Amino acid sequence: MRVVADGETARIHVFGSLCLLVFLVNFGRIVFAPLLDPFMGTFGVGEATVGLVATLAWLGSAVPRLPTGYLLLYLDRHRVVLLTGLLLAASSAFTATAESILHVGVGAFVMGSSSGAYFVAANPLVSELFPDRVGRVIGIHGTASQLAAVVAPLSIGLVIAVSTWRMVFWALSIVALVGTAGLYVAARRATLPTVQSGERRLLQSVRNQWPIVLTGVAIIGATGFVWNGFFNFYVSYLTATKGIGLGTAQTLLTVVFAAGVPAFWYTGRLADRVNHVTLMLAILIAFLSTLLVLTAVQSFFAVVAVSIVLGYVVHSLFPALDTYLLDNLPDTDRASAYAAYSASMMLIQAGASVVVGWLVENGFAYDTVYRSFAVGLFVIFVVLVWLRRADRLPEAART
Repeated sequence: MRVVADGETARIHVFGSLCLLVFLVNFGRIVFAPLLDPFMGTFGVGEATVGLVATLAWLGSAVPRLPTGYLLLYLDRHRVVLLTGLLLAASSAFTATAESILHVGVGAFVMGSSSGAYFVAANPLVSELFPDRVGRVIGIHGTASQLAAVVAPLSIGLVIAVSTWRMVFWALSIVALVGTAGLYVAARRATLPTVQSGERRLLQSVRNQWPIVLTGVAIIGATGFVWNGFFNFYVSYLTATKGIGLGTAQTLLTVVFAAGVPAFWYTGRLADRVNHVTLMLAILIAFLSTLLVLTAVQSFFAVVAVSIVLGYVVHSLFPALDTYLLDNLPDTDRASAYAAYSASMMLIQAGASVVVGWLVENGFAYDTVYRSFAVGLFVIFVVLVWLRRADRLPEAART
């Protein structure tokens, strides 16, 4: 697929609108983690139940990804992105009116669905807007997404201080409508990629590119599962295991997400310059090592330092993997293969909060759970290194 330029400025305006919208859809996906305690207070439920709500948001992000890949066979990328903005606005308003934890769970699922469909449509679009600098623009786009994770805990805390958790969802609904309108205006002024007949073969694209898709799923699926199970309970973990106060733990969660902002920015640029597989394997071993260290340290300053490193390392993996896929996949297979990868890895990640919540409620210590996860990641790392040494790990897509 060739991007027909309608001026660098027009493409930049579209890209800027996408950065705003990715901030909003990611905010809608991670907004539930800081609200777990308020949900427990409002609806009188326990950790496993609110963990299920967080899981539903991620499950919702996983479920529509493959169907969105089919939708992209017939609708242009930017039109699907516009639909996701409208879905986010409607589902946020729906969640704001919740009178039961079930209602919140349904809202979480639909809000997650808007983010899942967005990423499947928008990430290939971003790479096609600027095909000569894929890593850089993926990194910037990811930085905008990560800013939502940084802003969410503090902004939600401020809103709750003056109102209720419902106001968070009302505000998100309004801003989502504004952001969607901005993208609509920008898209009308630019010439954007359109669906080509050669792309209308999702299953064939997946069959063509299954080695690189499977590699991406193996790395990000397992790592993302561990990361989701970690950060959703990070505050509870610090208060229960490290003796850190609730307010301080919430602040540290923000710091962990803030460490991801430069990670997206710089790793996206680095991914344009170094071998993709080497970069991904280095990040994987660094993440599991840092997680193990965090379970061992006890002093406050050590916890802070290791948490910052952990946040930087894990968020470096996302632009590295997206660049690995989107920079290598050919035009005719890009959207379909990326949709298959995205759906598969999100389905693996989605159950993390329920698993961790169930294990903790049944007597397993947080440190034991996270150390076991790190050992599992190390096994995957060893297998990937062996495959690479045997020349069985794909460095690029099939042509």
